Amino acid sequence: MPEPTKENEAPAPAPAPPPEEPNKETEAGNAPPKEWSLGESPATEDQVKQNTNSELSTLFVEKPQTGTVKVGANITFIAKVKAEDLLRKPTVKWFKGKWMDLASKAGKHLQLKETFERQSRIYTFEMQIIKAKENYAGNYRCEVTYKDKFDSCSFDLEVHESTGTTPNIDIRSAFKRREVKQQEEEPEIDVWELLKNANPNEYEKIAFQYGITDLRGMLKRLKRMRRVEKKSAAFAKILDPAYQIDKGGRVRFVVELADPKLEVKWYKNGQEIRPSTKYIFEHKGCERIMFINNCQLTDDSEYYVTAGDEKCSTELFVREPPIMVTKQLEDTTAYCGERVELECEVSEDDANVKWFKNGEEIIPGPKSRYKVKVEGKKHILIIEGATKADSAEYSVMTTGGQSSAKLSVDLKPLKILTPLTDLTVKLGKEICLKCEISENVTGKWTKNGLPVQEGDRLKVVHKGRIHKLVIDSALIEDEGDYVFTPDAYSVTLPAKVHVIDPPKINLDGLDADNTVTVIAGNKLRLEIPISGEPPPKVIWSRADKAITEGSGRIRAESYPDSSSLIIDVAEREDSGVYNINLKNEAGEAHASIKVKVVDIPDPPVAPNVTDVGDDWCIMNWEPPVYDGGSPILGYFIERKKKQSSRWMRLNFELCKETTFEPKKMIEGVAYEVRIFAVNAIGISKPSMPSKPFVPLAVTSPPTLLAVDSVTDTTVTMKWRPPDQIGAAGLDGYVLEYCFEGTEEWIVANTDLIDKTKFTITGLPTDAKIFVRVKAVNAAGASEPKYYSQPILVKEIIEPPKIRIPRHLKQTYIRRVGEAVNLVIPFQGKPRPELTWKKDGEEIDKNQINIRNSETDTIIFIRKAERSHSGKYDLQVKVEKFVESASIDIQIVDRPGPPQLVKIEDVWGENVALSWTPPKDDGNAAITGYTIQKADKKSMEWFTVIEHYHRTNATITELVIGNEYYFRVFAENMCGLSENATMTKESAVIAKDGKVYKNPVYEDFDFTEAPMYTQPLVNTYAIAGYNATLNCSVRGNPKPKITWMKNKVAIVDDPRYRMFSNQGVCTLEIRKPSPYDGGTYCCKAVNDLGTAEVECKLEVKVIYQGVITPGQPLFLAGQQQL
Repeated sequence: MPEPTKENEAPAPAPAPPPEEPNKETEAGNAPPKEWSLGESPATEDQVKQNTNSELSTLFVEKPQTGTVKVGANITFIAKVKAEDLLRKPTVKWFKGKWMDLASKAGKHLQLKETFERQSRIYTFEMQIIKAKENYAGNYRCEVTYKDKFDSCSFDLEVHESTGTTPNIDIRSAFKRREVKQQEEEPEIDVWELLKNANPNEYEKIAFQYGITDLRGMLKRLKRMRRVEKKSAAFAKILDPAYQIDKGGRVRFVVELADPKLEVKWYKNGQEIRPSTKYIFEHKGCERIMFINNCQLTDDSEYYVTAGDEKCSTELFVREPPIMVTKQLEDTTAYCGERVELECEVSEDDANVKWFKNGEEIIPGPKSRYKVKVEGKKHILIIEGATKADSAEYSVMTTGGQSSAKLSVDLKPLKILTPLTDLTVKLGKEICLKCEISENVTGKWTKNGLPVQEGDRLKVVHKGRIHKLVIDSALIEDEGDYVFTPDAYSVTLPAKVHVIDPPKINLDGLDADNTVTVIAGNKLRLEIPISGEPPPKVIWSRADKAITEGSGRIRAESYPDSSSLIIDVAEREDSGVYNINLKNEAGEAHASIKVKVVDIPDPPVAPNVTDVGDDWCIMNWEPPVYDGGSPILGYFIERKKKQSSRWMRLNFELCKETTFEPKKMIEGVAYEVRIFAVNAIGISKPSMPSKPFVPLAVTSPPTLLAVDSVTDTTVTMKWRPPDQIGAAGLDGYVLEYCFEGTEEWIVANTDLIDKTKFTITGLPTDAKIFVRVKAVNAAGASEPKYYSQPILVKEIIEPPKIRIPRHLKQTYIRRVGEAVNLVIPFQGKPRPELTWKKDGEEIDKNQINIRNSETDTIIFIRKAERSHSGKYDLQVKVEKFVESASIDIQIVDRPGPPQLVKIEDVWGENVALSWTPPKDDGNAAITGYTIQKADKKSMEWFTVIEHYHRTNATITELVIGNEYYFRVFAENMCGLSENATMTKESAVIAKDGKVYKNPVYEDFDFTEAPMYTQPLVNTYAIAGYNATLNCSVRGNPKPKITWMKNKVAIVDDPRYRMFSNQGVCTLEIRKPSPYDGGTYCCKAVNDLGTAEVECKLEVKVIYQGVITPGQPLFLAGQQQL
């Protein structure tokens, strides 16, 4: 089917297949080349007609039928394939004409579908043509293939114009349709002749135009055709492209040689063919003939013949003939349970035959009642144990015919050989109902009119003609009327079953010694299951005293299947043995039950705290005197702070022992603990609290133990306090030492020391000692901190070394009056001698304080003066070793004023000054000068130049006609000099004949055309809520403001309010609706011009939380007001 790209354009029709001549033998060279050549076939005219018109098929169950459709309407063609014997889905192809594969044309106007029904196991293939056109008419073909099976069906489609009348007739369309019809009447075109003469670049275009989808196959065929047309030196006539023959037929291959002397060899699939009874070779002049007798499916392959260096090839297609039914089925009558055989014969041995029952296929198998037996051409359907349900019409179907027959199955007369009998059995015994009938048929059992369901206890047995109903361990509910009814018969066999039972007491719910435990104060309801038929009489007693049924605290209650002993508010005195007696017509039963009343245990005695740590303690206690009649399972422990009333449980799992270690307490806080005893009944009351205790812990060991100094008889140690001290605080330290080679530690300090440094005295020279220190508080001494190695008691000479701080390695500068405090560390042992000098002379200790220690020396000057400046030399000496260092100190002050300031020259508005640097620079370099001027009339000084570095300057921009004095300050790092040096003479700025003219100032023009400084902004509003539009404008004179909506001025509309304040223009829209949306414009006008600004406003409506723009959106359940 062509792809309908244009509605009125009809493609060229597909080439028609060549006519077939099944009764004539076709030879190569006697007729023009065809696509197919038919071999000899023994088929008769009747068989050909039967194969053509038969509705039976090897694969198709339902074939597509010829159809008619109007232009623009839809039509569907259906093909069904039975999948019973297929292992996978068959392949189905739809064609139009001979070559056009419609699978590639599926789209808008053509749809191919396939479905599979699991119950019927049928594949359904559909081809639907949508909006048919006139050029869709023609012959179609459906092909189905599965492995070596093949089936096809041809059908026609007729497309008629619609019968409906059209009011306006388009004459041009009529001409178009007429042209289409004329085009369809044109003679058919041989596409292969067209392809042979065409350029290879046009192959794809021609194949698309004429519906050829197998391009590879097309090229192969063209190659063979061209080889045929090529003049061969060996062959005058070659083989046809293909031959077709029925199974069992005879085919004839003929070639004609150009030279009869050439040797000819025949090949099948590349293997040379030797002469035999199947393959017969003949020579007739230049003709070389090969006959293939009794063609089978294995002969379906490619053949070729060689002559010299050339060869020609062909293909042989073998078609399997239909299977015919030679002996028909016969109607049969049988009784139920008999073996039935339905027999027929077909034309071929071991042919594929299908059996049907009432039109449904019979599938034989291991679990099927139907079996098929094949003996050559004979096929037999066997039914074992026929039933009335097997009565039906049975048919057999082959590829070439079918046969049917009716089977009637009737019942045999039934006789009761052994009837059912009434039974009386004891409870728990087996019930067996048995009967025997004359026929081997199934039946149904009922009890009291209801069907009997099989289970683990109830079994239904059917062996031949005997039927049994067996019930293991009979129960009371098994009593009733039982009936057996054979299937398909109206006969019934009744029987009655009666079950009796002596009284029994069920104590399975109690302990092994039949003991019942109840908690004191609770209610005991002891329910004992009993059984017996008829229901027995129950008597409860205790110590030969009967317990009656009534309203007492201890009473009994009886029910059909149980009896209960009830004790309200159980007491310890209720403990004892209770007896229950049962009696009925079948017998008696007795049992004894022991009742035990238990309670929670007594509280334990107050616990004792035996040991205390930083956040823990160890406590123990004694078990309670009375355990409540149940063994103690464990204990719960609680604690609280002494000042608190809130107890906290410490263990959530029972403590099995009578000792416990509470942890995670706060150090230094007083606590109390108490105990609860637990048995199977519950938790006792708490014990009395323990005596209060306070968790305390020793500190961690001291840190950084080091040797500070060593002499010939002493060792000085220093250390750092512990990292963790705790709530108990730190009382002091104990320093201990031990001589090398001994294990006796000697305490160096008899009393605790607070400082972290201590000197051990009285040590022998050259001895070696180990040292450790402990921290002590109220909880005791901490773990000792050991010095890592032994210490030699002998003084060591360490050469002196001065460590000048970095900031003193350059000149140290301070201002007059500030304090000077310099610390210079040094090293050296034994303690070195220190000498200070200033500028090579001894230091006056009345002005400069010197403080020396073992590790550093300090120079301290309370108020520095300039005389303290100089070079200070420090000398550190240890025996013959000497170390020296120098420090430069500079004390600075503010400088004095310049020595002389004079006016060098005056010209115009300028004055040239010069001065001499100050005599006293304040012991620091002059960094600049500050110059001031003063009018002689006011003598108010104004700074002209600051931080000026030169000693001369020019003062400019002086006022003409004024007289000025000048003064200069000197400046160093401390600041300006206290005084300034002033010029002795004044500088007069002469007028020199100049006339001062007052400047003329023009009035500023403040007029301005309107201009928007803040435009309007596009926005949206919610319906029902006021909305405002804002913008700002400026202009002089004040512009007139006009608001417009959709280019229409808003005038006297109560829904709008307009404001203008300080150039801010506001338009307020009161409760807008969706119709207030649009384009709003603000227009400003004055004498100098006009300005406009606009924006868009969208009003949204809210319905049930949904915001909708524009018109309201009403949801389901709402109505428009």
